[in-house]
Amino acid sequence: MSTTGLILLAAFGVALLLFLVIRVKLQAFIALIVVSYIIGLLAGMSPTEVFEAVAAGMGGTVGEIAVIIGIGAMFGEILKVSGGAERLALTLMNKFGEKRVNWALVLTGFIISIPVFLDVAFVILVPILYSLAQKTGKSLLYYGIPLLAGLAVTHSFVPPTPGPIAVASLLGANIGWVILFGLMAGIPAAILAGPVFGTYISKKIHVEVPKVMLQNMAEEAKGKQYDKELPSFSMIAVLILLPLILILLNTFGGVMLAEDSTLLTVLTFIGNPGVALTITALLTFYLLGTRRGYSKEEIQEIATKSLEPAGIIILITGAGGVFGQVLVETGIGDVLANSMNDLNMPIIVFAFLVASAVRIAQGSATVAMVTAASLITPVIDSLGIGGPMLALLVITIASGATIASHVNDSGFWMVNRFFGMSEKDTLKSWTVMETIIAFVGFGVSLIISMFI
Repeated sequence: MSTTGLILLAAFGVALLLFLVIRVKLQAFIALIVVSYIIGLLAGMSPTEVFEAVAAGMGGTVGEIAVIIGIGAMFGEILKVSGGAERLALTLMNKFGEKRVNWALVLTGFIISIPVFLDVAFVILVPILYSLAQKTGKSLLYYGIPLLAGLAVTHSFVPPTPGPIAVASLLGANIGWVILFGLMAGIPAAILAGPVFGTYISKKIHVEVPKVMLQNMAEEAKGKQYDKELPSFSMIAVLILLPLILILLNTFGGVMLAEDSTLLTVLTFIGNPGVALTITALLTFYLLGTRRGYSKEEIQEIATKSLEPAGIIILITGAGGVFGQVLVETGIGDVLANSMNDLNMPIIVFAFLVASAVRIAQGSATVAMVTAASLITPVIDSLGIGGPMLALLVITIASGATIASHVNDSGFWMVNRFFGMSEKDTLKSWTVMETIIAFVGFGVSLIISMFI
């Protein structure tokens, strides 16, 4: 097939994927598989070759991330059930004081969204926002935007959250480098999109706590005594940071230690993302489960429930691996790489634009990340990119997949409903906040790319 034909075929595949997801409402997993079959056959691959590419793409991707996402989901669920998120928020607010409570909230969101899914963490913590807004009379956005910014940043940038884990797996990036670059991009993004923008927008839009939410909060608060029931702050902080520290020690241990060092061997093992999360999950089940009176059956039920959202993320990521493998087999990656060279477009810019376009078109950040990573993978193979640059591309794709959340994104309606805002005000607040995160993350990635 000619170069022009391959480019048109790639464009057709992406357009078909978006059509199936948006118009036909086909689940993203099935849509990616269907598009992979169609592209492979249209490019001249035999049915046998297509099936082999599907098996290789699915097996290679899922085999790497299933353990990480599955165990990470269990860890996050027991943390949620135990009240760890509330303890983290209440302690940080107490430490920061009333005048800097918005900074406490962005830090809370930044930490808690590492193990707990964004929407789950938000629902858990939103009653605290209501209480603060009621007490001070300030706009709900003054407290809500910082919390949401912290949640959104680590949800997109910092493993072991599923999004960056999925992209890292598809690109073959080192998780330790992804964590490091995610923190470097995420901290300024959270500050600018959180307390800074939150203070500004709260003066423009005054949002009061919805009456229905107040009634629900009052009913749920009856008999709830946080100080007596919640786990300790130090325990929660250690459990959340432990896997990150172990993974980082694994990544950078080779620089500090000799190759034949016994300590390096130990760090390499316990710092493997799957092992690090397994260690943390076992500690969490014991410290927040068994020691706090949960039976084996209750812990089993909590772990099983956590796998419901994790399962679909694993499947979508696997389908993304299939899509990428088919693109590699058809030679589209070489064509896209040559086209980028002709346009003098850096791959980091290309990755951001692709992720942004898919995000705006269909709404889901996860699907945007996986689709963009699938398109970028064959280009990476053609250009021979490796090392830390792969991790930086993960953050770039995550930035693009965060941009401009609007009416086709479930997160948009979650914020709209819990804050009782109009669609216009949600666009002015939540959507702008997400876009700030995207551009700051991309900007930091672009700057770092000049030095690696």
